[in-house]
Amino acid sequence: MPPIKVCYLGQVPYEDTWQRMQEYTNTRGPDDADQIWILEHPPVFTQGLAGKDEHLLAPGDIPVVKVDRGGQVTYHGPGQLVVYLLLDVKRLGSGVRHLVTLMETSVVEALKQAGVEAYPKPDAPGVYVKIDHEECKIASLGLRIRRGCSFHGLAFNLDMNASPFLRINPCGYQGLRMTQLAEVAPKVTPEEATHWVLNHLIEGLGNPTITEQKGLD
Repeated sequence: MPPIKVCYLGQVPYEDTWQRMQEYTNTRGPDDADQIWILEHPPVFTQGLAGKDEHLLAPGDIPVVKVDRGGQVTYHGPGQLVVYLLLDVKRLGSGVRHLVTLMETSVVEALKQAGVEAYPKPDAPGVYVKIDHEECKIASLGLRIRRGCSFHGLAFNLDMNASPFLRINPCGYQGLRMTQLAEVAPKVTPEEATHWVLNHLIEGLGNPTITEQKGLD
């Protein structure tokens, strides 16, 4: 099984990162390494291919970027774990459904380690928790497959200013409450949660050898 390169990028602008994902996917060869990018973005709303402008209620001074992933509109900002999966899906013998399930399961299992019961929903991709009997979303996801390879990925709310979610209908759902790790498991650090999510992703990909680096080549 080919090794996977895990790249820790820190906080990076959304559009530049999206462009680099596209460039890698468009030019990679059959022997190029799969990559997982771990990062966060400055404040930005992203509107997926199914996104409708009516779900952008009051974006204000936060930019809106229309992108080529699946899904509706969501928010990215500091304190949110973003994981992009640049994988050769054909080489892995995988598919979109498997990757979606893998991302959801990785967050669910990480939250389980944090002592939080979480679950996916078949009709609304992402990960959800119950707070005082109210269903709240804690992680969103969206993928794109091109040339048999995936890009984009998941966003897991860790410890962030969540108020911008009130400026949109998150994922196209009016009144959907968003939550974060700091609310449901305040003693768990973002670093611990990031480590757990990555470990479960790697396990779900068959435990390949990984190499780690800061930044991209």
